[in-house]
Amino acid sequence: MSVGFLLLSRFTLGAFANFVDVLRLAADDGDRSRPIRCRWRIISPDMSPILSSCGVAITPHERIGDLRRFDYLIIVGGVLEEDSLLVDTRFDEHLRNAAALGIPLVGLCTGSFILHRAGLMDGYRCCVSWFHNSDFLRLFDGLQAVSDQIFVVDRDRLTCSGGASTAHLAAFLVDRHLGKALAAKSLRIMMFNEAAKGETAQPTGSLEIVVRDEILKRVVLLMQHHLDVPLTIDQIAGKLDLSKRLIERRFRSELRTSPRVIYIQIRLDHARHLLARSEKTISTIAFECGFCDGSHLSRVFRDHYRQTPQQFRLQSFTPLPAAAPSAYMGSRTVPADTRPLSTKGSYG
Repeated sequence: MSVGFLLLSRFTLGAFANFVDVLRLAADDGDRSRPIRCRWRIISPDMSPILSSCGVAITPHERIGDLRRFDYLIIVGGVLEEDSLLVDTRFDEHLRNAAALGIPLVGLCTGSFILHRAGLMDGYRCCVSWFHNSDFLRLFDGLQAVSDQIFVVDRDRLTCSGGASTAHLAAFLVDRHLGKALAAKSLRIMMFNEAAKGETAQPTGSLEIVVRDEILKRVVLLMQHHLDVPLTIDQIAGKLDLSKRLIERRFRSELRTSPRVIYIQIRLDHARHLLARSEKTISTIAFECGFCDGSHLSRVFRDHYRQTPQQFRLQSFTPLPAAAPSAYMGSRTVPADTRPLSTKGSYG
């Protein structure tokens, strides 16, 4: 199994490291790191060091060259900035060439944004982190993303929400190419109990509220980060060095409502996500979403949705489905037992 990595400027080191470590551990016996069963190369248009989002720089192994030597071409994204998403287009033509050759393309973290920018995700389902869902909608108007599961395999496009989930996507590929035992071995050494399916829910559900104002985006993200112990609007204003009056004015202008109403909606969105995708008790979900107890959650939930959390769960709970085989699209010849599976899941 041969893999090529394209690292975007200010890429997420954790997403890259989790993925490549699964390959490293599956490639050899024990922890000896010899690239016997798996081989990986960091490739780039030039040999300049590539700076990650945390400041650690990585030097490429080699220039891009002939891509046909790779079974997968993986682009690792990271910080969303204009210079990395809109100006740095060095990879686009190489990605299009890889697609023309039938090489499966993998987007880790915001790498999926680059694949979309290059015009290579039309007609494909795409996994995006809940954290970046609103950015995706802003940059790619009219396109939808799956933001309620950790990775998506759709024919020869594989996309992943980032973070620790990249280890599970790598294990999925190792399983398909080299067998379940090697995939499990890698994850165990990395302290994962077991492989997670692509349909596994992301830790936070996708946000139904989409904002475009930069100040509101900062406020909403802070709200999402403080679900179990909600902040007051004064506290939010202090943390962001903004005035409470400015925040309230922006909410009225863009969303026609108050910050408090939006904060409750965010917490209820997460409660619905947990009710539909987990087996946690109503009381546990209430505490995780900043409500006093199960009765408090039930009262607010019923006021908003005209049904109780229990009724919603009965209608909406979806256990993780088993993945079903699908035809592998592309011009490359791939053995039947190494073909990725299409995963099932709803759009976020």
